[in-house]
Amino acid sequence: MASTLTSRRSFLALTGLTALSVSLTAACGADGTGGTSADGKVSFDWWNIATTEPGKSLFPEISAAYTSAHPNVAVHTTSLENEAFKSKLTATTSSGKLPDVFQTWGGGVLRQQVDAGLVEDLTDVLDWSSELTTVSLEAYRIEGRTYGVPYDIGMVGFWYNKKLFARAGITAPPATWAELLDAVGKLKAAGITPIALAGKEKWPGHYYWAYLAMRVAGLPALQQAATGKDFTGAGFVQAGVHLKELVDLQPFQPSFLGAGYATPGGQAATMGNGKAAMELMGQWGPSVQKDAGADLGADLGFFPFPTVDGGVGKATEVFGGGGGFALRKGAPKEALDFLRFFVLDNQAKLLASNGYLPVVKGAESGLTDANKKVVAASLAKATGFQLFLDQAYPPAVGQEVNDSVADLIAGEKTPEQVTASITEAAKSA
Repeated sequence: MASTLTSRRSFLALTGLTALSVSLTAACGADGTGGTSADGKVSFDWWNIATTEPGKSLFPEISAAYTSAHPNVAVHTTSLENEAFKSKLTATTSSGKLPDVFQTWGGGVLRQQVDAGLVEDLTDVLDWSSELTTVSLEAYRIEGRTYGVPYDIGMVGFWYNKKLFARAGITAPPATWAELLDAVGKLKAAGITPIALAGKEKWPGHYYWAYLAMRVAGLPALQQAATGKDFTGAGFVQAGVHLKELVDLQPFQPSFLGAGYATPGGQAATMGNGKAAMELMGQWGPSVQKDAGADLGADLGFFPFPTVDGGVGKATEVFGGGGGFALRKGAPKEALDFLRFFVLDNQAKLLASNGYLPVVKGAESGLTDANKKVVAASLAKATGFQLFLDQAYPPAVGQEVNDSVADLIAGEKTPEQVTASITEAAKSA
């Protein structure tokens, strides 16, 4: 996200918005296409990140089904790759505008948009929120109010190739960090690339540092550091030390620093094509592997991020998030009706695609994929949950986490410099 924060005052001064702007009425969207025409036809903009399967095909299918049932509504869709979406939304937000319906992960990024008066408060109009699971709504709740609708929820963990593990003589997934490092050594000795990583995009790398911080210092420490704007504690430095232990083993595929995530030859393709034994990724990992490379099928397994000897964090404290949509303030009421249709009426389709995990209560019984069931079970047993740091924290802080961890992985920053840079960004914010 953007490296500078825009305050509520500067947002409102820029856009002329007030806190009393009209709720869920017809008005123009970010590119001027949303609103109501003279003949009464309603249109709205929908920005999402469905550029890979299954969303690439499923999202347009759901949109078409909605407009077919509601001929007075037109949905103007913009689908962008993750990083391109974040950049475009940042630029749009900085100009004081938002699309009518837009992808959000909640957390600090959404809070900033809410504080600027740009996002619709859905609390009193989301009369079907009781049908959604509590954990799926958590990231979109700010000070007791709801500003987003989830369509997916899950966690980050290691997806691994069982066949490559067996070839390297690894009989069980690593449960501790020491065991993970040992597994990396065995894989390299067997001539197998241990881990696929999209070094170019940075956000996949921050998963390692975030999880290590959780395992060493504990989940409350991440929350306290955000509040106190100080990430220089010993636990955070130690997280970087452990990550450097991994990096020093050279576990990643050749040219990983220039690799994208879902791009040809990138992280997902390397994993899907059987050219690496592991990747640390969210619940969507297998779908993107299949879309960018190949389907590992029964050879694919999942295990939670290992614990760290001497750390206070628990294996049941999970890191991740899902996907959701928020509405800009003043979006047409039909936009919220579309989200209801998308989430409730199409939950079975979302689950059947094997790309998403349930957000509707009781829908977990519809999961058929063995790995998705493992992720869902891990999530159900979770004793703590941490949203992606580049979404949980204000944009400038989240971006600094991504940038500094990427620098550590590239050998350009020490663990101490990582924590100092993140702290400086937090204090500036």
